[in-house]
This record gives sequence, C-alpha cells and structure tokens, in this order.
Amino acid sequence: MVWACVPRVDGDPVFSALLDDKAWDAPNASGFWAIELEHCQRTEQRYVRNTPVLVTRQSDDQGNAIEIYDFCPRHRHKGRMYRPVAFARVVRPVAGSPRIRVRLRPTTSWNGEKVPITYGSNHVRIVLSYMAMRLSTNAPIGLISQESFFRLEQDMHFFLGPDESFSDALRPAVERMLDDTINEWQLWVRGLAIPAEWQEAVIRSAITLKLCQHEETGAIVAALTTSIPEHADSGRNWDYRYCWIRDAYYTVEALNRLGALDVLESYLVYLRNIVDGARGGHIQPLYDVRGNATLTEWEATNLPGYRGMGPVRVGNAAYNQIQHDAYGQIVLSSVQGFIDQRLLRMAGLADFEALEAVGERAWQVYDKPDAGLWELRTRAHVHSYSAVMCWAACDRLSHAAQALGLPEKEVHWRQRAEVMKARILQSAWRTDSNAISANFEDDARDASLLQLLDLRFLSADNPMFIGTLKALEADLRRGNNMLRYSAPDDFGEPVTAFNVCTFWLIEALHRTGRTEEARALFEEMLSRRTAAGLLSEDIDPATGELWGNYPQTYSLVGIVNCAVLLSKPWSVMR
Repeated sequence: MVWACVPRVDGDPVFSALLDDKAWDAPNASGFWAIELEHCQRTEQRYVRNTPVLVTRQSDDQGNAIEIYDFCPRHRHKGRMYRPVAFARVVRPVAGSPRIRVRLRPTTSWNGEKVPITYGSNHVRIVLSYMAMRLSTNAPIGLISQESFFRLEQDMHFFLGPDESFSDALRPAVERMLDDTINEWQLWVRGLAIPAEWQEAVIRSAITLKLCQHEETGAIVAALTTSIPEHADSGRNWDYRYCWIRDAYYTVEALNRLGALDVLESYLVYLRNIVDGARGGHIQPLYDVRGNATLTEWEATNLPGYRGMGPVRVGNAAYNQIQHDAYGQIVLSSVQGFIDQRLLRMAGLADFEALEAVGERAWQVYDKPDAGLWELRTRAHVHSYSAVMCWAACDRLSHAAQALGLPEKEVHWRQRAEVMKARILQSAWRTDSNAISANFEDDARDASLLQLLDLRFLSADNPMFIGTLKALEADLRRGNNMLRYSAPDDFGEPVTAFNVCTFWLIEALHRTGRTEEARALFEEMLSRRTAAGLLSEDIDPATGELWGNYPQTYSLVGIVNCAVLLSKPWSVMR
C-alpha cells in the first residue's frame, strides 16, 4: 500500500510512497505498508467479482505462494453503514511453506515528521499528527517490529484503524467484515442497469466512481491522488482530492445512466448545502469534501514527487477562480430531483427557489470572461463551454418549473435560455472556419465543444456541429487521442491527451453516424486501462503511457457513457 489518506480522502497521507522516489529497500524509505513473500518471483492481482476487494497472489520458484485480501470494511451493521477509517488485510498461505515479512512505515505531516510507534502484545500504535491509529493483528508483533521474515503457517489478519481496542476476537471479526463487505458491494452491483456489452469495464468503473464519493457528506472527489504529473517533468501537478462541481456532475450523470441513484441522492444533499452557503448565488468551482471553501495551495517539499517529478501540491488555488460553468452543472445535477419519482426525497418549491438564485447568476455572467473548465491561471476569456453551461442552467430550470406546475416560471426561464442561445451562436460562430470557437474573442479549438450534443444545445445533424466536429478533429486529434486544446497555456504546449476528450469524441462519432469508427476507438481506449481496469487522467499519444491523477472520475465516466451509448440492446443479446 503506497497511498492512503486519513481521516478523509483529502486528509494527510499515512502512506505516501507514491510521491517518493526512494528504493523500497532503502533504510530511510517510508510511506508504505508492505506484506512480502520471501524470494517472490511473480505477483498477480484480481478483484473479488463485482467488488473493490483486491486479491494479490505472490509466488516463488520453489512452490510457495500466498494470497493477500485488501479491503476497507463497508457493510450494514445495526441499521447503518459501518465504514470506519480503517484498512483490513488477510494473508493466507496457499501453497508450500511460504515465509513473509511485514513492513509498516507510515508517514505524517506530509512526510515531515518522525512517526512515533509503540508495540503492544497484539497491536502496534501509530501516533500521527492528525489522529492516532492502531494496527491490531494476530501476526507476531516482535517480528513486525524488526521487519524480519517468518513462516506463514496460518491465516493472519490485520486491522489498521482508529486507536481503539479491538472489541471482538480478531480473526472471526475480520473474516466476517470481509464476507459482509463482499456481499454489500455485490448487492449494489446487482442493482445496476448495465449495458449488455462491456459489462466488466462498466462494473469496475461504477464501483470506482462510487468509491470516489465521501459518503458522510455526499461529496465526490475528482480523483484519489495528488500531484501525479500530466506528463514527465511538466510541473502540471495538481491536487484532485476535492469536489469539483463540474466533475461531480459528470459522475452522477454517468451513474444515473446505470440507475445508481444512491450516489445522486447523497450528492444532492451536499449540493443543497453548497447552494445554501453561496454568497449572492456565487459558486466556487470546488470545495473540500466537508463543503469548506478555502483550499489554500502549498507545496510539500519533503516529498520529491511521483518518480521524483515534483512539486507535490496540497490544496488547489482553483477554488479562487471564476468558472461560470459551475452554475449549469449545479442545476443539471439537481433537476432530476424534481422529476424522478424513484427518489426517497424529491425536490420541492423551496429547492427550486434556491436554484433560481443560481440561475440568476448564470444569466448575469454567461457572456463574461472566466478561467474556463481547464482552469487557466493567467488568462480569462468568454469561454463558449461556460456560456453553454449557463444556458443549460436556465433551460433546465424551465423543466423544473414545468414539473412543479409553475407556468410563469417555466416561460421566464425558457425565454432567458433562448436569448442566451442566440447570443452564444452569434458570438462564437466563425464563418471562415465553419466552426464554433472555444471563446467569443478569437477562433480557437477546445474539445469541450463536443459536449454541445450531450447538453442538447445542438443536434447531431446541425451543420454548425458537423463543421465544429470537423475543425476539432483537424486541430486536436492525434491519431486515436484527443487533446483538450493545442494552443500554449501557462505551462507551454500540451503534450498528453486528456482521456475524457477521447470519450467525448467517441460519443460524437457515434451520434453523427460513424458508429463503427466509434466502437473501434472505444475498444482501443478499453485496452489502455491498467491491470485493475482503470484509467488515469492523461495519456501520451506517442507512447501510450498513462499520466495524471488516478483513478480519474472523468475517464471512468467516459467508459460508462460510451458503453451505454454504443452497446447492443439486451433484446439482441438474450
């Protein structure tokens, strides 16, 4: 285990070796929890079917082998979800007479302080700057403390959680947690409305998207890591462990297509609190998982970074930016609450009135400059994507008003949307290039304009969209990859392709009649996934190497959306 943050995903890493460059056997290496077979020659991994429970098999050339089950307990207990800040591991001997060692080297304060560790008869106590943790285990504590190999003759259990005595017998309790956690996840997957094709890819993506939700508040983080660069030595190292209104919208939209309404319902609770706290309707691009607004960005200089490619950034200065598209994403995420009868809590008049403040803000700013969805730090434009998202806020408010039986409000918001659409097309359309520009000021390309279809701003047969698609492919397509944009930005010219943009291209190809090409490109994107079936943020078009924070919700959303769109119907498959 090389990366884990406590007590929340946006907390401090208790394991931080992912952002270090020391050799594993270096005396001063830290930030990991390793369970290793002596003379290991092969390592294989798999998930327990339809769960995030990871099984790692290590074997040597002498017939010895072990299996390690890694999981975070999550199951129903006494009428509520039991989900402690804890990591559980079960190590089983499966062949021969294996010998293992356990190396527990936690970090605290972003690797800046020595971690006090004490050893009891059946536990290890770790004092972190933000909380104390306890490893309860039936493994020999003395051999763990000196990191020596020992014979594994029976299953061994590890539970690293809050510094509290383990009240039950460890072995049966952890085994029960494992069984209950597997059952909980498999029942959740069973309730998904998945497409007939590419089921494994969709299920793995859906599980991981759900794991990106902080269940206590409903917030959805953009990724589970920080500072993995967008390409080698780029300096494009950002902390994605926060809730972007934009990214969360795309996540709930994808999971809605699979019928995972529990994620939507939890997120809407978070979103209503954000809207309640907004000053004059102003919404930040992102907040932390508890809804806090200040995310001061700083560099953790004690960590050299992924493969030594720093800096390691904590926090994200984008919270101070103006990004107008957030208003559309708030309304788009919320409007289902007025319509969907399956929801436990449907939205009402008070919710609509709160959203009207967001719509009013969208109306006021849709044709004003902002940093855009790609969060440019040194320049501002009137971005077409942001303007269209503001249009979507007003357009969907008219739908919500219709659902609530408010005809005057329906007309009011529909008329505003019509005015906005006419202004956007007038300002962004470029006759010379036969395309919609990325902004109102010049004639630039941006892959986000592929979203004009999904937002229903333009139809697939509209000549304006056909021309825009042709221009985007000519400028941004690199073989089978799509860049976000090609013009130099704050850090120079982009090198890697943004994976979700390729998925947006796949959607556009299918909707404009190029379905076979879309399916072939989708299959290629699936082949680029890691062994765990996941994707990061970026890919190098020349080498195929994945870069950027991981796993990235945008990329997993792309897998789900394209599979649902391209799959043959169940009626054909049965």
